[in-house]
Amino acid sequence: MNDFKKIKKFKIDIAKNCGFCSGVNLAIEKAKEATKKYGKIAMLNNIVHNEKVVKNLSKIGIIVVNSIDEIVDMPVLLQAHGTETKIMEELKKRKIKIIDATCPLVKHIHTVVKELEDENRKIIIIGDHEHDEVKAIVSQVKKCNVVSSVSEAKNISNAKKIGIVSQSTQMLSNYQNIVKALSLKSDDMQAVNTICKPSRKNQNEVMRIAKQNDIVLIIGSFTSANTKRLYKISKKINSKSYQIQSWEDVDPAWLKDVDTIGITAGASTPNELILEVKNNIEKYN
Repeated sequence: MNDFKKIKKFKIDIAKNCGFCSGVNLAIEKAKEATKKYGKIAMLNNIVHNEKVVKNLSKIGIIVVNSIDEIVDMPVLLQAHGTETKIMEELKKRKIKIIDATCPLVKHIHTVVKELEDENRKIIIIGDHEHDEVKAIVSQVKKCNVVSSVSEAKNISNAKKIGIVSQSTQMLSNYQNIVKALSLKSDDMQAVNTICKPSRKNQNEVMRIAKQNDIVLIIGSFTSANTKRLYKISKKINSKSYQIQSWEDVDPAWLKDVDTIGITAGASTPNELILEVKNNIEKYN
């Protein structure tokens, strides 16, 4: 446990709607319902990018597997980020029971990108190259380009028609800057902002608390892309921004000469971790 001295009472400012988004909540509820119905269930990769969530689910009978070959005589739970079509096809081929926990907002991106492809557009996906969600979006179309920065966008060749979608948790400013760069590549560009509303709200809130507080704590796994983005946004505004996974990561030195503390969390961070940080700060007031 961290060794804080009892010095003063801090003002704690928690970002609105931080933590689990509706898509993550839905995925976890599906996972719990499935274990009640089927007992043990295979989870193909982590359902969300948070170790605490995965650990809790393992306690009720969900087993993390890294390949389809490891799935024997049990249903499979698909992650919230979406699943590549080749994996879906193989699961169906092997007649494995599928429990689809894909976020509805991610499924919407799959629909949009296919519609853009049907219009014979050159498909560009704005997102992180190796992220599970992006891989699933890529698999929905025959051919596409993934760009994560303006510099990458500038290397895209010109096309008669361009169609653009975004990873659901992308930073809005990055999306806008890339779209602006790509607008020079075609006279017929259709850009669909598929950044989800929870991500946009979280990004707006982290900007607010970064401006209004002495320090900011961003709670979430270091494997979580949206948590890292919140940290990046906050750090640009407030140099005293820190990403932590739990209360144990808090350094007492961070609270020296501090009056106000802003707290936010990634979309896959459970509420219990947010409350843990808040309660421990209050305890040491």
